[in-house]
Amino acid sequence: MALTQRLEFRQSQSLVMTPQLMQAIKLLQLSNLDLSAFVEEELERNPLLERANDDPEPPVAGEHVEGRADFSDSDADGGEDFTPGQSEAAGGEGFEPSQEEWLSRDLGSRAEIEQTLDTGLDNVFSEEPAEAAARHAQEATPTAYTEWGGGASSDEEYNLEAFVAAEVRLADHLAEQLAVAFSSPAERMIGQYLIDLVDEAGYLPPDLGQAAERLGAKPAEVEAVLAVLQKFDPPGVCARNLSECLAIQLRELDRYDPAMQALVEHLDLLAKRDIAALRKVCGVDDEDIADMIGEIRRLDPKPGLRFGTSRLQTMVPDVYVRPGPDGGWQVELNSDTLPRVLVNQTYYAELSKTIKKDGDKSYFTDCLQNATWLVRALDQRARTILKVATEIVRQQDGFFTHGVAHLRPLNLKAVADAIQMHESTVSRVTANKYMATNRGTFELKYFFTASIASADGGEAHSAEAVRHHIKRLIDGEDPNAILSDDTIVERLREAGIDIARRTVAKYREAMRIPSSVQRRREKQSALVLPV
Repeated sequence: MALTQRLEFRQSQSLVMTPQLMQAIKLLQLSNLDLSAFVEEELERNPLLERANDDPEPPVAGEHVEGRADFSDSDADGGEDFTPGQSEAAGGEGFEPSQEEWLSRDLGSRAEIEQTLDTGLDNVFSEEPAEAAARHAQEATPTAYTEWGGGASSDEEYNLEAFVAAEVRLADHLAEQLAVAFSSPAERMIGQYLIDLVDEAGYLPPDLGQAAERLGAKPAEVEAVLAVLQKFDPPGVCARNLSECLAIQLRELDRYDPAMQALVEHLDLLAKRDIAALRKVCGVDDEDIADMIGEIRRLDPKPGLRFGTSRLQTMVPDVYVRPGPDGGWQVELNSDTLPRVLVNQTYYAELSKTIKKDGDKSYFTDCLQNATWLVRALDQRARTILKVATEIVRQQDGFFTHGVAHLRPLNLKAVADAIQMHESTVSRVTANKYMATNRGTFELKYFFTASIASADGGEAHSAEAVRHHIKRLIDGEDPNAILSDDTIVERLREAGIDIARRTVAKYREAMRIPSSVQRRREKQSALVLPV
């Protein structure tokens, strides 16, 4: 077979992931906070992008504004309302001269002015202007808050957050006490190292042996410093476990007697609600053990959370669902979460006339293309979110009308086929997006649940609806007749839900509901113990 060279033409189609396409896909899965941060970066980077201003421009002085009535002093006196254009038509009669007319008028010599005023100028201008202004400023009483405190000159510049005190961190609060408690530099170094190990709940790691090795100190010295740190405010801080945290607080209250010590050392029995074993360990009767458990409940298991930690961001919904007038549902986007940007075409046209260098021309051309793409991508993102949310509302109409029990099984493919999009696009759109409904605010992914077969061969049930059914059965059980997992399976099959016992146990554990044995102890002990 001979090897030869030849030219061929082939025509084929392929999807090329351009940088703009990759960023458009990235925009779909961004949350509203991440999207706002991305747009802010683009506004700083691209000179042709500008933020759209929805507020109307303030009216120009002297311009007539529709729907607004202008009142003057003459209105209160019953006089006519004059406009600046009427002063010349009135011939100036009965009007005071304007400021420009006073300044341009020749008042004559000093003698003529005194003859006109029928007195001397010394009687009229008895003080120098500067002295009169100073005296007036001293005697004048401030009439506005900004005059008293020298604050902002207008309400728009007034910032209430400027008066809010900064949050005190737990580490800073402990460091202030450390500077007073120790005078030795070595002890302060050990104490500061331990404070740096304290987590936001106020706990230290269980093993502090590595701390002594890293600091080159003896374990006894570390324990001595730790004993002092555990007396700091808030009570219970710098503990290594829950028992030690509660013991520190009980010592502060002078309630750490032998019976209470036995109770703190056997918190596992308290968690199991094994009251009989606790009475035997502590050596007390039913009334005393009830009082002791009440004292334990009043303690703070996480004392460090009293101080400022990471600030929680308020979740803002991307979509609103409201009942419609015709019995349906209205789906609309939250305009507050949609960044509004515009392309400044006028600025680009002016630059195109003045720019001479090829490098500058290509730079601004790229800026124009990127700005145009961003505006289109933001618009496409908003349309896609609205389309997906509308289809979710249509598919889950029973949930919005009747509640969680009527949530239907739904997957990405069903929504993607209905709106003629790919499943990956629907998956990106539903990520980090929230919907505000009449039943609360939910993530869009909440409405996509697995299906569980029906016992009678009817319509399948949603996994979320089954979890809700299980929780409702457990919440309504009798303390003297606790439902086991097998009993729950039988109740669900009677309701037409075919489910296995291990699935019930998995759903129960996912909802952090204890087993039937532990629930029986908790509910029976709740009848005799104080809440």
